[in-house]
Amino acid sequence: MALTVGDVERFEVARPRLEAIAYRMLGSAAEAEDAVQETFLRWQGADHGRIEVLEAWLTKVLTNLCLNQLTSARARREVYVGQWLPEPLLAGDPMLGPADTVEQRESVSYAVLTLMERLTPNERAVYVLRAAFDYPHREIAGILDITEAASQQIFHRAKQHVAEGRARTEIDEAAARRIVEEFLAAATSGRTEPLVRLLTGDAVSIGDGGGKVPARAKAYEGALAVAKFVRGLFAPGEAKRAAAGGSPGIYATTANGEPAVVAVVDGRVVGVMCLEVTDGGIAALRNQVNPDKLDRATERWTATGDHGKPLFTAFQ
Repeated sequence: MALTVGDVERFEVARPRLEAIAYRMLGSAAEAEDAVQETFLRWQGADHGRIEVLEAWLTKVLTNLCLNQLTSARARREVYVGQWLPEPLLAGDPMLGPADTVEQRESVSYAVLTLMERLTPNERAVYVLRAAFDYPHREIAGILDITEAASQQIFHRAKQHVAEGRARTEIDEAAARRIVEEFLAAATSGRTEPLVRLLTGDAVSIGDGGGKVPARAKAYEGALAVAKFVRGLFAPGEAKRAAAGGSPGIYATTANGEPAVVAVVDGRVVGVMCLEVTDGGIAALRNQVNPDKLDRATERWTATGDHGKPLFTAFQ
């Protein structure tokens, strides 16, 4: 059926919330946009007279689309080349969604998005709707066609899985920049000791090149191994320049609410490294260099104007 201008406007009001839900569900901005667009098409073809509460109807349709996508994504990730990491979102991206509470901020952190890969599709849906968007269990039960008690049990189980491991530290933007600058100063010092001091003893480093950019298939584990990797990462190298398409400018920023290193060549983001910070130090480095997962980061980087001079230029 044809939509009126009012119908389209009602959907557009809901779009930012739907995109934020879908991103948390899928870990991919591109897939989130596709899921929201498919929700719009379902809305276009629906009998509007039978829809009592539009927000609830749209959320149910979107969630079910995401559940189907997660099921197929699991099969695709079994044959994914190397490590799989979520698509990073740079500071201020509207797809990051609400950030008023600790739970909302944590639910979109790179660390938690990675942990959510352990969850079943239903666990992920319940966790996202409850922790990030504060949906009552009664409404979640209606969205997923389960009982309210089942929703509560699933949320408890999902929360335990996500909370496993270290307690993460909340950091404001100024502190995040200081952490990144200190990290990069240590990384370019030519010595491993300054880096080791910044890392936890069991620190890990994971890279996602998607088979398109060189990235080690196995994570580096332990402070010394991670420090040696990072020390070599920014060192001069013709092969590195060729892979990146030039010598990247290195900037300090935040991505998904965490301290992040952004590498930029001619206005194009070629890498985003998120730092997971705990009370004991930097516990994980997650480095996204798959170009398929950096388009939105590049759009955001370009849209936000002048970023000043880079802290340094790598690979020279």
